[in-house]
Amino acid sequence: MSTESSIYVHALALGLDSAWRRQPDEARRDDAARFVERMAAPTDASLRTFAYSSVGIEPGVDILLWRFGPSVEALEEAAAAVLGAGLGRWLTVRHSLIGRIGPSQYVRKPTDQEQSPFDGERSRYLIVYPFTKSTDWYLLAGEARQGIMNEHMRVGHQYPMVRQALAYSFGLDSQDFVVAYETDDLPAFGDLVRALRATESRRTTVSDNPILLGVHRPVEEIVRLLGAP
Repeated sequence: MSTESSIYVHALALGLDSAWRRQPDEARRDDAARFVERMAAPTDASLRTFAYSSVGIEPGVDILLWRFGPSVEALEEAAAAVLGAGLGRWLTVRHSLIGRIGPSQYVRKPTDQEQSPFDGERSRYLIVYPFTKSTDWYLLAGEARQGIMNEHMRVGHQYPMVRQALAYSFGLDSQDFVVAYETDDLPAFGDLVRALRATESRRTTVSDNPILLGVHRPVEEIVRLLGAP
């Protein structure tokens, strides 16, 4: 049985070939139906997928899939299944971020903001990005790092309308972490990011881009936005 420490997350950003929109209505209708059907029937029953639209929001990205699964193989098979079904054959992987859920070494008692990825309803917006810290950060004493993170968390707790999920990517991907924020209040999220820019932890940030923004929608609605009849 899987535990939270063995759950993998995958942010998969997909871009649609614009030639698909010029296909006949019947072909687009069939492609859309096959894609929706595949999304509704996961290859692994323990896999959870949440779909977001980035149509016209992110350059080259039209669909953002946010997934939790028991293994990298489960995520791999799910991605292959979607990319081979109908509309999926016209999609290209633009970004792929892999991480693993694990207990935080800085948060002793997680709040609702430091959410389990399984709890609660999805918010309207998802913001996800890769995040890497500098070597100097890891060479700091544990007490010093804890103090810096305490400041970081104090700022975050001033914005309870923004929830965060953190996944570790060490040895799995190019970044150190995958960070995801969920909120119904984008202006508040912007204020949070600006406030965090002024904390000590920012000094040891190497990279935190690309930042991917998606709007949570049913898959049927996303394919309609993409041009399904």
